[in-house]
Amino acid sequence: MDVEVTLGWVVAFLVVTVAVSAAARRVGWSAPLALVVIGVAVSYVPGVPRVDVEPDFVLSVLLPPLLFAAALQTSLSDVRARRESLLLLSVGLVAFTTLVVGVVTWAVVPTLTLAAAFAFGAVVAPTDAVAVTAVTRRAPLPRLLASILDGESLLNDATALVALNTAVVAIVATFDPVRAAGEFVLAVVGGIGVGLLVAFVMGAVRRRLSAAVLDTSLSLVTPYVAFLLAHGIGASGPLAVVVTGLFLGYRAPVLQSAEARLAESLNWRTVQFLLENAVFLLIGLSLPAILRGALSSGFGLGRALLVIGVVLVTLVAARLGWSFAVTAVYRWGPARLRRRSWQWRLNVPVTVAGVRGVVTLAAVFLLPEETPHRAFLQFLAFVVVVATLLLGLSLPWVIRRTALPPPNLDQERMETQLLLAEARAESLRLVDELDDGDYDGRAVERVRIDAALLGETLVGDDGLRAGRAASYAELRMRTIAEERRAVLRARREGRYAETSVRAVLTVLDIEEAAVRATLAGDAD
Repeated sequence: MDVEVTLGWVVAFLVVTVAVSAAARRVGWSAPLALVVIGVAVSYVPGVPRVDVEPDFVLSVLLPPLLFAAALQTSLSDVRARRESLLLLSVGLVAFTTLVVGVVTWAVVPTLTLAAAFAFGAVVAPTDAVAVTAVTRRAPLPRLLASILDGESLLNDATALVALNTAVVAIVATFDPVRAAGEFVLAVVGGIGVGLLVAFVMGAVRRRLSAAVLDTSLSLVTPYVAFLLAHGIGASGPLAVVVTGLFLGYRAPVLQSAEARLAESLNWRTVQFLLENAVFLLIGLSLPAILRGALSSGFGLGRALLVIGVVLVTLVAARLGWSFAVTAVYRWGPARLRRRSWQWRLNVPVTVAGVRGVVTLAAVFLLPEETPHRAFLQFLAFVVVVATLLLGLSLPWVIRRTALPPPNLDQERMETQLLLAEARAESLRLVDELDDGDYDGRAVERVRIDAALLGETLVGDDGLRAGRAASYAELRMRTIAEERRAVLRARREGRYAETSVRAVLTVLDIEEAAVRATLAGDAD
């Protein structure tokens, strides 16, 4: 009976998540904020079970698939192109925020130890990939801003968790800087190494899988394999998951079949939608437990409001100040950096988009029982999550006020068409080089005239009998492979934006799947 009751609550949880998200999208509200509000309201309904955040569950069960899904959709080319800025934000900004917020929190809460203050600084330092995605999805972000935010939120969790572990050790034991430095190196190097190893092994296995269902099934366990292996050697699990996802996403066109890529994309979009929205509902449901702990901490209302205000202002000011410092480095630094500089007006949107999420909420529960004012720090972390989420909702307005250009959709469409035309030219070159008699003449002419199937099928075309249909399909598969090689070559040469590359690869995948489905129908 307990299992049935638990299953019923889980089903209700998912139904509420989907219903609220759909309703919010329909009326133009923020789905994350609506889910937090609904979660808070539902948590006070009699009969609703108490929800306590289990940090191990969030960090080990929810976070890996979310990071993996985001990494699959992130352009490795963009990460490489903006690697300096991403490191400055995902490592430098996290360390800077940890120190600044830690010192300020220690100053406004005198009974708090410095180690505990730095631990709290590490908790609120990283932006959350889930929260950033949820906010940026509502705004037509400039591509540069979007790539910076995506890369930062993917790579900063490892830095923050390592900093938190170091501060926690200082709370419960004597701090050893040499040991701390060694653990940091192990976390980063080990995380990258495990991520590359898992990506290589999984890629080799998936290359040999012919059934799309087997490939996508293996994909679902991949983030957990990377996370568990990294965690087992003391390395950064989140970093390992991100590295695995980035490289598997980049290598997908040569590792997987078209059907597998299409199925994987749909599966992970579904997983990402459910989990990233469920996370915000979980945040709202956890408020009563957090609030009860805060009320028992002995902080008066006036003092609590002062601390909250100071911490929030410090958090925003630290991010804004660091962004301006990074801009100055790019503007007046080495020539290599000056070529990649961003405008001063980009700093305010970067600051506003610094949304915290479930990583912050889970990490604050990792603080040991010995931490002074632990319950109040948990409540303070919850306030930071909600406040930065509210601030992030102003991002569309900020972008308009700073006159940042929205994505040029017409230019992107034209670039996509140019890349597709380039790929088709390569396939037609292949057809022109064929020897007479290699394929049925009508099949060759059909491929020449229609280099992209684009939804057309061979069913019902009585001009192509079974033999000619097979001849056409075989030749079309060869030309699609040639087109894909041309697209990947253009990607390596950096001649097209990643959005155009992925759009054309998707077109080719859809066409290849259609050809294969037609052949399967003819065989039946």
